[in-house]
Amino acid sequence: MIEAQLLPTPVGPLALLARDGVIVAAGFTADPTDMFVRLSPELRELGLDVVEDLGAPAEAVRAYLAGDLEALDAVPVEQPGTPTRKRLHQTLREVKPGTTVSYAELAERAGMPRTAARAAGSACAQNLIAPFVPCHRVLPSTGGFGGYYYGVPVKEWLLAHESGRA
Repeated sequence: MIEAQLLPTPVGPLALLARDGVIVAAGFTADPTDMFVRLSPELRELGLDVVEDLGAPAEAVRAYLAGDLEALDAVPVEQPGTPTRKRLHQTLREVKPGTTVSYAELAERAGMPRTAARAAGSACAQNLIAPFVPCHRVLPSTGGFGGYYYGVPVKEWLLAHESGRA
């Protein structure tokens, strides 16, 4: 069974979906099924149950919102992807709160040539576990905030929160 919990945040509800304590999806939506339908068929076969408290993952979100910006780092996550995508997602988790990187820098940190910025952008676009895999910390090298699956205002708030400006 996939268990889901909704948590309030200053930018709207955050849906957490977990399997055996491991986050398999998370996103800024009031409906956990929005995230559930993006899971692999194998995980969707397990079904979805909305619960009152997921325990450690929910506590980590509360701690993050209260100012412990590294609280999400300790929560185990798992999402599908090629070895390249998984390496990029792991590298994203290593980008410290309050800092940002470009897509090319993310690819370089993952040990990929700078020409792999497109792969880094794709990994961010396919990320199912925001903000645990913090794709909001990736900005275009041309300036601005770029896009964000949950809207640029959410990305702006996350970055402001992590830099102490929220």
